[in-house]
This record gives sequence, C-alpha cells and structure tokens, in this order.
Amino acid sequence: MTDAAMKTRTVNGVELALVDRGSGQVVVLVHGFPLDHAMWDAQVEALSARCRVIAPDLRGFGQSGVTEGTVTMTQFADDLAALLDTLNVAEPVVLCGLSMGGYIAFQFWLGHASRLRGLILCDTRAVADTPEIAAGRLETAERVLKEGPASLVETMKPKLLAEATIRAQPQMINALEQVMARCDPRGIAAAARGMAQRPDMTSHLGHMNVPTLVIVGEDDIISPPQEMWAIASAIPGARFVEIAGSGHMSPVEKPAEFNATVLEFLAGLR
Repeated sequence: MTDAAMKTRTVNGVELALVDRGSGQVVVLVHGFPLDHAMWDAQVEALSARCRVIAPDLRGFGQSGVTEGTVTMTQFADDLAALLDTLNVAEPVVLCGLSMGGYIAFQFWLGHASRLRGLILCDTRAVADTPEIAAGRLETAERVLKEGPASLVETMKPKLLAEATIRAQPQMINALEQVMARCDPRGIAAAARGMAQRPDMTSHLGHMNVPTLVIVGEDDIISPPQEMWAIASAIPGARFVEIAGSGHMSPVEKPAEFNATVLEFLAGLR
C-alpha cells in the first residue's frame, strides 16, 4: 500500500494512519503483531469493490504514533471506536481481526458491542496467556528494546507461515520481514506487555450474540484449528472455516480463499 493511500486521524492522544477505501458496509481490518495494515493489502483490494474498508495501523505500529510502556487490548479497541467517530461512521461495522487483532476484536465486543454488525476472528485465541507465555512476552519486550526487531523476526517467522508457504513463496517471507523490521521497538514492547495481561475471554463466548465468522489456517501452530473450532462452537451461531495449506497468516497466504469466505459471510449479513 502506498503512503499516498493513507489518511491520518488523531484519536485518544495519538495519530493513527489508515487506509479508507470503497463505500457501503463498513469493514474494519485489524492487523496482527508485529505487523501493520499492509498485511491486509489483498483484502483491501478485494473487499473495497463492495464495501467501505478501513485498515488502520494500530498505535505503535506502521506509520501511527507510538505510546511507550504498556498498551492494552482495551486501549487498542477504544482507539478503533474513536477512529470510527472521527471518520463519521455511525452505523454498525464488521470487525475483522487476526491474532492480536482478534484479541482486540474481543475487547471491542466487550466495550462497544452496539457498534458491531459482525465479527470475523482469524487465527486468534480466547484464552489468556499462561504465566510462562506471559513471561516470554515480557522478555520479548525487553529484548526488542535492547536489540531492535531483528531478533523477533527470526523467532516469529517459522510460527507465522505454513512450511509449504515458506518453501514456495520466499517473497512473502521477505515482505513480512520488512514490515516487522520497520516496527518501532517501543510499539512492539508496549503491545507485547498488553497481550501478556489480556483477560481470558472463554467465559464470554456464549454471550457473543453477534454474527461471527471464525477462520483458521489448517497448519496454524499458534492458534491451532481445534482451538479455533472450540471458539466457534461456543459462540452462538458462529461459522467455522479452515483454510487448507495456510498457517497463522491465512489472509496473506491464501488471499483468494480467505476473501471468498469473507465475502460470503458479508453477503449473508445483508
């Protein structure tokens, strides 16, 4: 996505950069960690022909302003609600979040449910971090502040993509590495700390009475299909789709299949 396609808006004391394209049903795309809006390029292209697609760089990522310390998933969700206000979006939206974006989507539902027309949860988790995982996130925060994002890139790469993708599409790895490498270490650290303290959402799933689509890559090792199936089974009426040949980055690895699934879900909301 070119810089020329980006807008900026100031919300909750920070400037957020975003792509805003198309018209119709509003779809908000919330990126994962430690990425930016560019991971959604194929979705912006496909969905904006039928919808208004808003893809922000979250606080601390991409071209948005950075907050040091800790940024909670609730803060990110509140930023999105405020962003919709600045864009004069009054009607309910479809919120689509991947991984950390899914954690944020859960908090958006908790705090701003009336603003939701639908939810798309991609390659994410409802459980809180175990003490070991939370400690690892805190260690990651300190390491990135000391050494920069390079060490994070090497540890995350094999977790993000299916082995078949890594073998067949080295250019995809390069693109993701570039996005991660240009992240501000302070933004990475603040989000890592925020993820470590996010609440467990499993007890809320049965109360999520909003149309929900749950998507997972069949080779996702961070949020495996059986775990995502359990989330979908607990949310009333949720639809579950497993995307063959994809790892944790299903919208990037298999954009045609991902987009078709999302467009079918959106059509069902009309």
